Amino acid sequence: MSKRRALKPAIVISAPLWRKAVPSLTARARIVAAAAHAAALEDGAGSLSGETTIAFADDAAIRPLNAQFRGKDKPTNVLSFPSVTGGGDVILALETVQQEAENQGKSVRDHTMHLIAHGILHLMGYDHMAGREARRMERLERSILAGLGIADPY
Repeated sequence: MSKRRALKPAIVISAPLWRKAVPSLTARARIVAAAAHAAALEDGAGSLSGETTIAFADDAAIRPLNAQFRGKDKPTNVLSFPSVTGGGDVILALETVQQEAENQGKSVRDHTMHLIAHGILHLMGYDHMAGREARRMERLERSILAGLGIADPY
């Protein structure tokens, strides 16, 4: 049996207010990304073998990306861009994440951790467009977050 390398994504914080919104952001992001990667591997997904980056941006940075790649000219909470080399990028938008957390009665930290797990699962081929796929992805997200002491996000 071969040992699998733990995922250790590069972290880019382009919106400095993220550091105040989520204390220990870099460490927490790496922990949840590694947990999501491990859970997906156990579920039968292929490994993220290429470089993976998690970027913490703001609404102004994510809006044009959402417009260009999803045809939606508005900010969104998280975008995932799988790479042909086996890794990819996950980008979160601070203001949208903060507003959603407030609207849903969650901490910004817990909502951020959920969205990181969600983004990593997208990089690994999971989707939530159809019923069965959505249930599988949500089950994994719940399991990942529960293992980190974070309440059910749904």
